[in-house]
Amino acid sequence: MKKENSISSVFKDGSAVRYFLLCILITGLSYGLYKGMLDNYLAEVVSMGEMDRGITEFFRELPGVTLVFLLAVFYMLSAEALFKAGAVIMLIGMGMHALLPDTKVLATLAICVYSLGEHIQLGMKQTLSLQYAKQGQGGAAQGVQNSIYQIGTLVGYLVIVAAFSLISARQPYKGFFGIAAVLAGFALICSLKVTGKSETDRSKRRFYFHKKYRKYYMLEMFYGARKQVFFTFGPYVLILFYGANAAMVSLLFAVSAVACFFASPIVGRIIDKVGYKTVMVADTLILVVVCFFYGFAHHIFPMNVAFLVCCVNYVLDAVISLASMASNVYVQALADNSDEMKATISTGVSINHVITIFIALFGGWIWQTLGIETLFMVSAALGLCNSAYAATIRVETRSANEK
Repeated sequence: MKKENSISSVFKDGSAVRYFLLCILITGLSYGLYKGMLDNYLAEVVSMGEMDRGITEFFRELPGVTLVFLLAVFYMLSAEALFKAGAVIMLIGMGMHALLPDTKVLATLAICVYSLGEHIQLGMKQTLSLQYAKQGQGGAAQGVQNSIYQIGTLVGYLVIVAAFSLISARQPYKGFFGIAAVLAGFALICSLKVTGKSETDRSKRRFYFHKKYRKYYMLEMFYGARKQVFFTFGPYVLILFYGANAAMVSLLFAVSAVACFFASPIVGRIIDKVGYKTVMVADTLILVVVCFFYGFAHHIFPMNVAFLVCCVNYVLDAVISLASMASNVYVQALADNSDEMKATISTGVSINHVITIFIALFGGWIWQTLGIETLFMVSAALGLCNSAYAATIRVETRSANEK
């Protein structure tokens, strides 16, 4: 009951809001099932190696790069219409996973299609949350929407942990892709009930460049590069090098999600207290330690202990990645108004995606030819570059409240 009161105090009344939030919850559950087993499916069933995984990630991130152009082309469509289109595309992608043969090309195609729908919905979720929020509750509405999605995702992870732990025979990847597709179908039905003609966020339809943000753009390049190493290859190291099964990997995702849930407000308060510049410098210095143990744990400890060390460091990396919020605070300090801030951050996300698609390819080649030690040392070096560059930032004396 408290949850319902919380939602009703943040969002406007109406069936569209209820169906929107229900769609978010079911989509999160579907994604949790999908993400919880995807890496193991690619490694165990599709037989993708290090380089193959990098190529697949290149195509998974490609829709994020092209999204700004797609939104510009379909500018006449409402946020609700694009949200529904994203649900349709996600259903098609998930259905492809469930029905198509297990080949590298078809698996990559299915990932790319699903990612396109996911990226389309990503921006529309924020827009609709703001549109349906009560006056002065925009931030709270986005927080509630994100929490609902995270709850669904976490449940999906835990279902994979339970199911793949209990089933000792051939792991039922196709069956759970089918379940995830059915859930995506229910999410689509809910999205069709989301009516209205909300205008899409104009800041996401174009690139915005200004010389005062040049350091922010560079920081996003460094962050995108270092983030991609862990996102793509972190779980794959545990699978290929340490033999982690789907239940273990999904449990790791669940633990990371819970850790980030509790750590996020703490990191936010730290940014407010010590300043965005200090956090930008410190978080990537911690990353160097994380990368060292991820790349060299097997040289220092027995394999079973090294595996646990890597798991702890994976969760730690997820937590310190929350420090990326500091760059948004940096933009807020520089921006003259909220529209400029949103357009700049949106451009930064696009730059981030451009870098990640190339790091995915390059990272796969490094691992295959030079080993995981070199791969994570490269990630550490990128972190040091990020820290050194962040140290050159001149802290703005203006505060957001003064604007």
